[in-house]
Amino acid sequence: MPTLVIIVIAIIIIAGVIGLALRAGARPSATLAWRTPGFLPPIPEHLQERILELTAEGRGLDAIRLLRQETGLGLREARTITAAIKAGRYTPTTPERPGDGDLAFRVQELKAAGHTDHAIELVRTETGMTRDQAETFVSLI
Repeated sequence: MPTLVIIVIAIIIIAGVIGLALRAGARPSATLAWRTPGFLPPIPEHLQERILELTAEGRGLDAIRLLRQETGLGLREARTITAAIKAGRYTPTTPERPGDGDLAFRVQELKAAGHTDHAIELVRTETGMTRDQAETFVSLI
C-alpha cells in the first residue's frame, strides 16, 4: 500500500510539472527533436545563408546569436555549426520535400558527404540494430 501511495504522488508531481511548463509556454521544438550525439542538427538553408553572410561581414557573434535564437541551440553547438558553415563544411539541412527526412535519405546524405561511420551510428541509434546489421543496411543504400 505505501508503494502505491508513492507512485500516485510521483505521478501527480510529474503531471504538475508538465502542466506548469505548458502554462509557461514550453513546447517541444521540431528543430531540436532530431538529436543524435556527434551529429550536427539540420539547419534550414536560408538560415545557413544568413549565417554565411554575417560571418563574411565579420559579424560572427551576431551569426551565433541568430542561430541560437532561431534554433534554441546551446552556445557550444551554435559556435561549432557557425564555424562549419563559415568554413564551407557539410551541414545537414532541414528537408524541403516530403520524404527527405526519412532514415534512408539521411543515410544517403551522410554517405555522399563521406560520413559513412556517422551514417552507421545514425542507423544504430534510430533502429536499435547491431553494428553489423547497420553496416549492412548502410552498404545497401
